Order: sequence, then structure tokens, then C-alpha cells
Amino acid sequence: MRRWGPVVLLGGLILALGGCKTPDQPAAAQYLLGRPYQLDGVWRYPREDFALNETGLAMVYERRGATMSGEAFDGSALAAAHPTVQLPALARVTNLENGRQILVRVNDRGPDNAGRSLGLTRRASELLGAAGTTALRIRMEVMEAESRRMAGDARPEMPALAVKTAPSGAVQAESLAPPPGSAQASRVQQAAAAPAVQAGARLSGADAVPLRLPEAVTQVQARPGQLAVECGGFSQPDYANAQRERLARLGAYITTDYYAPRDRAFIVRLGPFRDVASAEAAMRRALPLVPDARIVVE
Repeated sequence: MRRWGPVVLLGGLILALGGCKTPDQPAAAQYLLGRPYQLDGVWRYPREDFALNETGLAMVYERRGATMSGEAFDGSALAAAHPTVQLPALARVTNLENGRQILVRVNDRGPDNAGRSLGLTRRASELLGAAGTTALRIRMEVMEAESRRMAGDARPEMPALAVKTAPSGAVQAESLAPPPGSAQASRVQQAAAAPAVQAGARLSGADAVPLRLPEAVTQVQARPGQLAVECGGFSQPDYANAQRERLARLGAYITTDYYAPRDRAFIVRLGPFRDVASAEAAMRRALPLVPDARIVVE
């Protein structure tokens, strides 16, 4: 396993120098959940979820100043904004359309479009092979052990938890050359030799997730899937059927998802839809009845 090396916080020195910071010296993160809030007409309910595994649409987002977790926003870093997950967190993001996969530091709330489940810095979007402002079909997986460590570092009073998971199987992967035309190609090629945190990896006492992640791209199988609108997950089929009947005029159906937790085993969805515009229109129609309806990739 890769050892990141020590991370030194220079808060006192930075203050002494008049508060000057560079993108490589972001402010120390603060642990954040926050209260429910409304964004783009949709209510969001932040919650702690170290096993979050979801699909959706991602977009490039920009911010001035500090992120919600207190770190400096840097569009050239591999970072992201999520509507509800605890901040900060480490997540693996896969572009389902081409199989490109990177690690991002989730340190902000957003994006400001209710039809998007993840906001990516411009650099993260480039490494995932985004084309212009096109919405990306992505899967986001929170790295549990690393994210618990990050939460503990940002919230020192949080007790350390022993995390045990089943060993993962062997995964064949390869590092990719940077996307054509990238202005930072040489930096990506240098970072590609440094392995990213893999599924099942563990941090020892001396390890810490760096404030600026290395630019490492992994290639996995593309799984573009179809767009749908998720309107709730339930532990019992009777509850799911009641929701389906409420949304019958919108064409709701019940399905299951391999990645869904047991308390959300029966999922009510609308669709599938041929394009993003159709999915967004269906989501807007569902919102009056399902305030947390969201677009997913099946």
C-alpha cells in the first residue's frame, strides 16, 4: 500500500505571514454535516454515510473562496462537491461512459443544479474525459476507511473505529495517458506512476489522505447505462408498491439494485429516459410528490 507521507498543517505560520496561501497549502478541513437546506428548489438532508455508493450525473462547478469544509477551492485539484455526504471524504468517481476512474476529495456542498448529484473541479472533469460542459454519467463510491480517518482528523474528538471488510478480489487496471490537449500533461504523467488508493486498502497510523490528491487515472470497463429518476427506496415491497401507486401517472415501477443497502432494497423509479433533458423533466414532475427525487444511472 502506498504511504502518503506526513501532512503538515502550517496554520500558525500562514497567519504569521499575513494569511497568504497557495493551492498546495489549503486550509485545514473542518468536519461538516450541516442542517437541511434548499438548493435549486430541492431540499437536501446531509447525513453521515461512509458506505455511500450511488450513480448520477456530474457537472463542472466553480466557487470563489473557501469550500464548505473550510478548505480553499482549487479548480486544478481533484476535488468535488456533494449535496449530502459528510465533509471531508475520499471518493472514487467512475465515468460510466468511458470507464475512467479517479479519486477525489469531497470537501464542498453542491452543485447548484438539482439534476446533478456531484460537482467536479475542472481538472477532475478533464481527467475523467469530459467533453465540454456535457453532464457525465458517474458512479461515486465513498472510500470508507480513508473517509473515517479524514473525519477523525477533522474532528479530533471523534473516536477511532476499527473497520473490517471482506477482502476484495483482484481487479485488472492500468494507468492512462492524460487526455489529449491537456495543459498539465507532464504533471499527470509524473503522477501516473504513483498508485491510487485501491478498494480494500487500509491506512496505518502514519498514513493520511493528502490535502492534494495525486493525478492517477485507472481504466475499468465502461457501463454507460440508462437514465432514470429515483423516487425512494424501501425495506418492504408493500411500502414500495404504495409509492409506485402514488406515482402511477408518471409511469413508476419497482426495481432492485445490487448496490442498495437492505433498508432500501425495493426502489421506485421513473423511466428509463433516452437523454438528460427527458430525465430532468421527469424529475421536476416528481418533485412535488417526492422532494428528494434524483436522477440515477441504471
